[in-house]
Amino acid sequence: MDLLHGLNPAQRAAVSAEPGPILVLAGPGSGKTRVLTHRIAYLVTELGVAPWHIMAVTFTNKAAREMRERIEKLMGGSMRGVMMGTFHSSCVRILRREVDHLVGYDRNFVIFDSDDQKQVVKQALKDLNLDDKRFQPAKMLSGISTAKSELVTAEQYEAANYVAEITKRVYKRYQEILIANNAMDFDDLLLNTVLLFDGNPDVLRAYQERYQHILVDEFQDTNSVQYELVKRLSALHQHIFVVGDADQSIYKWRGADFRNIRRFEKQFPGARQILLEQNYRSTQLILDAAKAVIKRNSDRVHKELFTERRGGERLVIHEAYNESDEGQYVVDSIAMLTAQGREPGDVAVMYRTNAQSRALEEAFIRAGLPYRLVGAQRFYGRREVKDVIAYLRLIHNPRDDVSFGRIINVPKRAIGRTTQMQIQQYAQQIGFSSAEAVMLLAGDATLPHPFSARAFNALSHFGNLLNGWVAVRDAMPVGELLDLVLEQTDYRSYIDDDTPEGASRWENVIELRGVASEADDTSLADFLEQVALVADADRTEGGPNAPTLLTLHAAKGLEFPIVFITGVEDGILPHSRSLDDMEEMAEERRLFYVGLTRAEDRVYLTRTFRRTLWGNSDVAVPSRFLQDLPADVVESAAGSHSSRQQSQSRMTSWNWSNPDNAPRGRSTHRARASRPTTEYRTRQPLPPSRSAQPERERQSAPIQAQFKTGQRVRHGKFGEGIVIESKLTGNDEEVTVAFSAAGIKRLAASFAKLELLE
Repeated sequence: MDLLHGLNPAQRAAVSAEPGPILVLAGPGSGKTRVLTHRIAYLVTELGVAPWHIMAVTFTNKAAREMRERIEKLMGGSMRGVMMGTFHSSCVRILRREVDHLVGYDRNFVIFDSDDQKQVVKQALKDLNLDDKRFQPAKMLSGISTAKSELVTAEQYEAANYVAEITKRVYKRYQEILIANNAMDFDDLLLNTVLLFDGNPDVLRAYQERYQHILVDEFQDTNSVQYELVKRLSALHQHIFVVGDADQSIYKWRGADFRNIRRFEKQFPGARQILLEQNYRSTQLILDAAKAVIKRNSDRVHKELFTERRGGERLVIHEAYNESDEGQYVVDSIAMLTAQGREPGDVAVMYRTNAQSRALEEAFIRAGLPYRLVGAQRFYGRREVKDVIAYLRLIHNPRDDVSFGRIINVPKRAIGRTTQMQIQQYAQQIGFSSAEAVMLLAGDATLPHPFSARAFNALSHFGNLLNGWVAVRDAMPVGELLDLVLEQTDYRSYIDDDTPEGASRWENVIELRGVASEADDTSLADFLEQVALVADADRTEGGPNAPTLLTLHAAKGLEFPIVFITGVEDGILPHSRSLDDMEEMAEERRLFYVGLTRAEDRVYLTRTFRRTLWGNSDVAVPSRFLQDLPADVVESAAGSHSSRQQSQSRMTSWNWSNPDNAPRGRSTHRARASRPTTEYRTRQPLPPSRSAQPERERQSAPIQAQFKTGQRVRHGKFGEGIVIESKLTGNDEEVTVAFSAAGIKRLAASFAKLELLE
């Protein structure tokens, strides 16, 4: 068959290029997998390369399987002999054959997973007589993994400060334990392969001769050790074909370094560079928006993305009042699109942080509509959220032995399983629940008990905490009670280990804290009841024809006809951690670019007027990325916070899980693409948020400022204060007030109910 048939000129050039160093810079949706698979088939059929002289590596097993299936379909049979798989699987195959060259290992070595690694680190800390509360295993593992990805062994690790010195000692002991167990972790698979080649030139030469053609997918996501691995393997013949896009490098936190593309150009100065700029996914308007965003980044190769899908629908920018209103807008918009013939499964709702899913999930749950959550546990099912709720449940009801069992040693407080069993037995003997028994012991140290002195002290300490929380539960707002629990248990130190995962866990807790702060006027019992009802409804899984909720990071490699990107605000996207770091800011911009280019037909960008963020409710600042969008590619949504109109009827009555009750849309990409773009031009006004109160409705008529600088005002929660500034924002008045007790607050006048004092 003609392997070049159906390829565009740039794709043909890449597939048919003469062997040598080749860098293919592939824009989003430009058919890079097609180029890779056709290139491998071309090497075999047209250039006469033996399959066993080819190594192709990618990052996921799914991508490797898809590549192999496509090649076999092209070739009409099996491609036996080609080394095709992930970096890790390829290295395992090499190490199984050559590991005898590494000291301490034999060919039966095992691979330790993340749980095994944590146990090894804990053992290392114990052997070194180090406190695992002060030096958290996850943080130690993160430091070790970072070192390995940078080709730094335990002996080479440089300690610039005290924490680094501890990490160095733990790293060394960690490796000793691994070798003693004839085990490697995932980072070792790569590092040890490079060390194998460096220590055994003859072995390296043998593999260079065997794998004369190296192909690498997603090259922008390689880290230092992966780059060094392919550099060594390709050094002899220099037949290396890499495909990547620095503009889509979004995994720096996992060690990925987009600068490897620049290193490749320096390593192979004569390398041929081919740009894949024709997009087969998005409309031209979406591509124009994406190009305008990404061009702000420096140190990149510009790609003039284009498509045959000229024109398209403009990007919709919607301002909601708060995150609840934002979630309702998303649900209402999806219902409107469904009523117009779209399938619910056509839609993806994306967000920067996992914590943002909470308000979105609740909007779907309130509407009784299914959804699919990708790459994460549902909000109320996340470990840290369940921990905190268990604390509140136990404070509300000390007879709750299930909640007691969950948090009695969380965070760790030297109350192990043996002591917990003794508590249960002791509580049964005296006729109380476990928590009540502990509270009794804390209140009266003279009571007879079966516990050792160490266990008794730990139980008494927890019992005193519980007694204190129970004593104030009825007098203290739920949010403040939660703050007290978090502070007195030092829960943040337990879950936030200075890793991106730890930060995400803490963000989830703060999101729950925001929910609690909204319930300050309700009792603890009512709050827990509301949470329980939402969490129970949350168990319903959406089928394949349901909207997908996922983070922007999880969206890489996917595509959807319609994309919502929520929380497009400074502090969220870009994330607050990136605001003072140019490299981090550049990655945030790439993340937004990736989100935009997942969309085929439509993009909705949402932000809020106010958002509860990190536990504080404040006026939100629109993302600086929105300023990069050309005016002719965007439109403001009818029904935005600033121009909300009433709707004659709600549109969330469709039951997406029942195909007989949902309007049918076209199911194939071809059918979707063939629709006239004018089909969605007529926009119905969206209904108000279910979560918003009547007084929150915005009127389109001009308004007059009610407050002036220097006026004294009173707020129902914050007390008395003085107006510092007042300005009109949209169709509302934003008032900045210095309260004598609560400090400076920015408030929306229509919501704040400020009372003007004489």
